[in-house]
Amino acid sequence: MSATENPGRPMKYPYTLSAKIAQFPYAYYYKHSWVFKYWVLGCLVTAPIFYKIQKMSYSPENVEKWRAIDKETFSGKSHH
Repeated sequence: MSATENPGRPMKYPYTLSAKIAQFPYAYYYKHSWVFKYWVLGCLVTAPIFYKIQKMSYSPENVEKWRAIDKETFSGKSHH
């Protein structure tokens, strides 16, 4: 048996992370678990919203605004 030949049966217990990911029964969980189904749906629906928030929070104007706020906060001027 060569190293490239497939033995024809999966491992009894997948020890590596990639083997666990490959053997996970995604279709079964998606079909029979409402939590898994709505988790996937929720991730897909909210991904564009989080992307927009990320783009707004790292805009150059916002970065400069918070740099000024941090400079004022940590300068010691407002310390009693």
